[in-house]
Parts: sequence; C-alpha cells; structure tokens
Amino acid sequence: MNVIQVWQALGPIDIRSVQRDPLLRWLVGLPLVAALAARWLLPGLLAQLEELLQLELLPYYPDFIGFALLLLGPMLAGVVIGFLLLDQRDDQTLIALQVTPLSLNNYLAYRVTMPVVISIGLSLLVLPLSGLVSLPVPVLLAVAVSAAPMAPLFALFLAAFAANKVQGFAIQKMMGIVFLPPLVAYFTPAPWEWLFGLVPTYWPAKVLWLALADDGRLWIFLALGLLVQLLFLWLLLGRYNRVMRR
Repeated sequence: MNVIQVWQALGPIDIRSVQRDPLLRWLVGLPLVAALAARWLLPGLLAQLEELLQLELLPYYPDFIGFALLLLGPMLAGVVIGFLLLDQRDDQTLIALQVTPLSLNNYLAYRVTMPVVISIGLSLLVLPLSGLVSLPVPVLLAVAVSAAPMAPLFALFLAAFAANKVQGFAIQKMMGIVFLPPLVAYFTPAPWEWLFGLVPTYWPAKVLWLALADDGRLWIFLALGLLVQLLFLWLLLGRYNRVMRR
C-alpha cells in the first residue's frame, strides 16, 4: 500500500473513533477554545492580576501564552493519537494488520505523519486566532513546523509507556510538566540556557520567541530543534516497537 492508500484506509477509521469518544472530541476542539480565551478573556484577567499583585505581567503575555498555545495543539493531537494507539493495542488491531497488505512500517509512518499534519494545521489556525502574533506566513509556518514533531512524540510516549487507558490518563496529566523547562530557560542567561536544549519543548519555544523578536537566528534554532526532536522520535519508535512485539 502506498501513502495515499494508507491515509484513505486509516483516516476514516480514526475519524469515527474520535467521533465516538466524547473526551477525544473535546480535546480536538480545545485549542480553538484556548485561542479565543487568549484573545478575549485572559488579557483582562491578567490586567486585574497585575493591579492586585503590583507586578508587570502583560509584557510577558505574548511570549508565554503564545508558547502555551503553540504547544497545546501538538500535545492534544498527540494525546488523541496516543489513546487511539492504546485502543488499537487493546483490541489487538495490530495483530490483525499482519494479515493485511498494510505493513507495520507503513502503519507507524502514518501514525507519525498524521499528528504532524494536524499539529501544523492547528498552529497555523490557533496562533493568528489568538491575536498574540502577527508574523509573515513563512515565519508562522516555521514556528508551526518547529512544534509539529512534538505531536508524535506525545503520542508515542503515551502508547509506549502506558499499559492501558487508565495508565494513559495518569501519564496525560503528567505531560503538562513539559511546559515548565522552556519557561525557566526564558529567564536563564546564556550559556546556561543551552542546558534546556535537552528538553524537546525548549526548541519550539525558542523559535517562537525569536520570531516575535524578529531575530533571524530562528532558522538555526528551527534546524537544531528538529534534529533533537527527531532523535527523541527515533528512540520512542524503538521503544514502541519493542512494546508491540511482546
């Protein structure tokens, strides 16, 4: 089966699976809700919080909330695909695939590329909708691409380390911790900031912040970030393959 045939075969199945699960349906729409909240609701709340705490918070708003929205799409797309992988593992769907023309490698290629495509689409929609960024289309696309590999990373992490959906929910709740290292890196002076490059989420955050500052180094950080994320993706694919062959 070629790539188009794989998408045609598995795409409708995934759509029906998401439609049947209320939680997955909600996760799909959550980035859009968050973008609208960032545009219309959060600035007013943050201004009130500034007065209450006597701290300047609004100057950090585009950088921090923009990063949260940039990562939210890939994370939720990854969680949705991760739960679909867990469902298919529980249903022994992958065993059935062994007697079909669809190879395991093509199946995994679909599972990696599909959340990447969804993630890019969400970022291109959510970031402008939030009103936080006004970037040229090539730069906005670079920012979206910088975060896209996080989607299959989240999906494979969930599928590779959760034995079932109950454990999957527990792991999902812990995933929010990946938002913290880039925020700490934001206030960390060079060269110590580079230590956070070991965390995949650092790179899309840095690309976004450089884009907002109109800093041409974003293209260097985009390339480095993709290399780091691809390394983690290769490691997780190996782990997932071992889990599936037990």
